Amino acid sequence: MFLYILRRLFQTIPVMLGVTLAVFLMMHLIPGDPAQIMAGENADEAQVQQMRENLGLNDPLHEQYIRYVVNAVQGDLGTSIRTKRDVATEIFTDRFWITVQLATLGTALSVLIGLIAGIISATRKYTFADVSIMIVALFGLSMPNFWLGIMLIYFFSVNLGWVPVAGWGTWQHVILPVVTLGTGGAAIIARMTRSSMLEVINQDYIRTAYAKGVSDKLVIYKHALRNALIPVVTVVGLQFGGLLGGAIVTETVFAINGLGRLIIDSIKSHDFPMVQGTILVCAVLFVLVNFLVDITYRLINKRIDLN
Repeated sequence: MFLYILRRLFQTIPVMLGVTLAVFLMMHLIPGDPAQIMAGENADEAQVQQMRENLGLNDPLHEQYIRYVVNAVQGDLGTSIRTKRDVATEIFTDRFWITVQLATLGTALSVLIGLIAGIISATRKYTFADVSIMIVALFGLSMPNFWLGIMLIYFFSVNLGWVPVAGWGTWQHVILPVVTLGTGGAAIIARMTRSSMLEVINQDYIRTAYAKGVSDKLVIYKHALRNALIPVVTVVGLQFGGLLGGAIVTETVFAINGLGRLIIDSIKSHDFPMVQGTILVCAVLFVLVNFLVDITYRLINKRIDLN
């Protein structure tokens, strides 16, 4: 297991380098001169050239990339044009943990609801419960997050006044954003769990377990569910990694100052160092989540080949 983890860590290095290269080239592929934008509209040619020199944009491209990677490894992601603060400090002090909390709670809710609904649907195939759950899941998949969030605000905040309209801080602020994120994820997990469970239930070893007199609960939860979790874990990992990248729509609707909203605000203000730094952090997080998913496969099913 240790060798597998070590090997997977080494395999993430080329991916990380690819991510840094893509983020680095972002500044050079955008229309216009980054130095002109950073210097300001009223800057003269001398000020623009000085800005280019300060940013190292006059150096060869490969030297700029090496310097960018070295600085990023050391935690230096540049300075924000808009706030004049260190990019890494602003990301990890003000925004990062808000998004982590939102993503964790939203994923936990979607897993809880999705697994329960999927198991009930699979064990009661073609019954009223199965059909009802799949119809609800279809609606959950069809509803855009921004629409669901606005509807939740309208009914539970504006009309009933049970929870705050927007913001982040108390447990009341958490409810509506987490429900908004968890609904779509729960629908996907429910459908995936049902499909995977139905495939496993029809296997020979499940019929053998029933023939030996093993109870229904033990067959379902110990044998069937455990082997059906592999594709579900993949979906959960992708969802969680995507949410760590910033639930842009949900954070915008509920005015939550997380990574998603930070990206939007930085793009609007042409704050390229902040956009670069935020996207790099989100991409690295996504790679790390996929790495953890690979390890989870082995923890769920020890028969999986790690070679």
